[in-house]
Amino acid sequence: MNSLTVRIARWSAGHPWRALVGWLLFVALCLGVGSAVGTDSAKTADYRVGEAGRAETMAAEGHLERLSTEQILISALPRSRPRPDGGTSVGALDEGPAAAAAHELTARMRRLPEVAQVADPVRSSDGRVLMVEVSLKGEELDADAKVGALVAQTRAVQRAYPGLLVQETGSASVSKGVDQQRDDDLALSEKISLPVTLVTLLIVFGSLTMAAVPLLLALSSIAAAVGLAMVASHLTPDTGVGTNVILMIGLAVGVDYTLFHLKREREERARCGGRLGTEALVELAAATSGRAVVVSGLAVVASTATLYLASDVIFSSLATGTVVVVLVAVASSLTALPALLTVLGRRSERRARRAAERGKPSRRLRGGDGGRFWSALLRPAARHPLATLCCSLLALLALVLPLTGLKITEMSRDTHSRAIPAMRVYDRLNAEFPERRVTHQVVVQAPASRAAQVDRELRALGRRAAADPLFTDYARIRTAADRRTSTLELRVPYLGDSPQAVASLEHLRRDYLPATVGKVTGARYGVSGDVARYQDYPAHQNGRLPLVLGALLLVTFLMTLYAFRSVVLGLIGVVLNLLSAAAALGLLVLVFQHTWAEGLLDFRSTGSIGSRVPLFLFVILFGLSMDYQVFVVSRIREAVLAGTPTRQAVLDGVRRSASVVTSAAVVMTTVFVSFVFLHLIEMKQIGFVLATAVLIDAFVVRVLVLPSAMLLLGEATWWPSRTRRAPKPVPARRPADVR
Repeated sequence: MNSLTVRIARWSAGHPWRALVGWLLFVALCLGVGSAVGTDSAKTADYRVGEAGRAETMAAEGHLERLSTEQILISALPRSRPRPDGGTSVGALDEGPAAAAAHELTARMRRLPEVAQVADPVRSSDGRVLMVEVSLKGEELDADAKVGALVAQTRAVQRAYPGLLVQETGSASVSKGVDQQRDDDLALSEKISLPVTLVTLLIVFGSLTMAAVPLLLALSSIAAAVGLAMVASHLTPDTGVGTNVILMIGLAVGVDYTLFHLKREREERARCGGRLGTEALVELAAATSGRAVVVSGLAVVASTATLYLASDVIFSSLATGTVVVVLVAVASSLTALPALLTVLGRRSERRARRAAERGKPSRRLRGGDGGRFWSALLRPAARHPLATLCCSLLALLALVLPLTGLKITEMSRDTHSRAIPAMRVYDRLNAEFPERRVTHQVVVQAPASRAAQVDRELRALGRRAAADPLFTDYARIRTAADRRTSTLELRVPYLGDSPQAVASLEHLRRDYLPATVGKVTGARYGVSGDVARYQDYPAHQNGRLPLVLGALLLVTFLMTLYAFRSVVLGLIGVVLNLLSAAAALGLLVLVFQHTWAEGLLDFRSTGSIGSRVPLFLFVILFGLSMDYQVFVVSRIREAVLAGTPTRQAVLDGVRRSASVVTSAAVVMTTVFVSFVFLHLIEMKQIGFVLATAVLIDAFVVRVLVLPSAMLLLGEATWWPSRTRRAPKPVPARRPADVR
């Protein structure tokens, strides 16, 4: 009872208002410092991986990197009669107004400081659409902040020519639309998750005041974490997803940690029947649930930290956001929560005394015996542990089976929601100008003395590609001023996520490049472009996957070993976490790789799973599962240390902790399910798989599988530690003591 956790709680309980003011100042300081230093956003170079990344680096060194481009389409106004494919018919283009609009648009764009160059207007093959392509200055990632000026000019031309349809698309305008859609979706997610979380907590506690405590602490932790994440971004650049993960994980674990602590304090208050004061109850809760919160928080942090091994800027950003918000949530449960409990407990004691003075009975709090419902759920494990274990494992393995058909791809621009206006224009662009759908950039770096030979081989490569039906006859060569770097641009008349576009990349890398520029002595070469990026990123991730998963399994085992001093429990934790994560991923494959759930969840199946989803799932779920593992097993071990036989301790521990674990699971699920309503397909998949995994872990693994396994193992569960305390010897009574 004198651990660091208890000492901190003791001080907070003894000085509640100081602790609360200190916590609020800490939150304000985090936000203030974060706002002062700002966010260091990831640069284009931070995303480069694989051959595509190396090619882009070489192009940047020669100042030949690809510029972000915007395409403005000028056409006649659409007719009311729809086309058979569901689109809108477009009439013939009036030459005079269209040419004048293109001329004015070109002049306006060239005057903008953000614009690098404006290409001459290009007419579609059927003559119905005129396109003007505009290239922006600077890095691709900076284009989002600059594209607003271009969109404003496009709208101005539209107003000047109301008889025409003038629309803009491009990587920057699409990205800006995605960001706006994500912001709107997150606002909707908050509107859904916050009220439902409050209602769930109200059902658990039966008091609006007590229900508001976890929510307020979670929101304050999120605010502090957002500020700290801004500071941390100067160590690991932020990719724009840090705030998303802070909101999602912060609300989930923030409420959970507070819920664990609050429920234990109420249980001890009900059990002591008024014999202990508020400060003593807070210390007792800190010594039990408080320790479990610290251990589980450290487990989440340690598990999430394995994402840094992926050597990917997005995973690093996700890891940083998660680590920061979990540490802040743990800190709030150790400092602000004991203070709040003390304030509320003292008020409750004053009310009880006033009620006693009036002769009114005080309201009794319910204990933590678990009730008949959980006793019924535990009955199969208690009576038939082997059968329950086998049936549960078979059910989980059945859910794992769909993983054999898992298809992982990088989610490209083609997967974005068509609710974004720029995406609808993007579809028109692909339909009217199919020869411009995909561009490969071949980059060659060689000594300047080899420049002439490089040029000849690139021209030969262009001729080979022109004879290949997978390519168009377009070939553009550029050479750097120092003649050390050259690029060749080739176009493919297929969408970037099509098999033909992938095959064209394979032809380049496997056949054409080795046979041409591969013969240049001292040359380094590679292919970049959207298709190359979408192929190289999953390959890079798959190469790092064994390292990350190996570290994750090791961390999970070591954290369980540290928490319970049991090798057996460590192995059980690894196996159960792995199984529940795999089962959730199997369900994800069933839902999102097929079309049967499209209408139900409002998405368009890509026939694949986002490349970042599986690894993020395993890492985050392993950490979150430790919440339940630590809390449930801590109650069991606590009883065993007090001398209760393992069998009875397992049943009592699971029964007593079941309600709080399931309440926490419902809160987590609510938060994660709210992300299923987002438009971004990858965020939908992450929300769905995390919600599914939490439900499987809480209602199947912790209620059926874990108790069954521990009942079958008995005392062997705790090997090699000895948790059973020897009973104290009872002194024999002397004859004189007998009366």
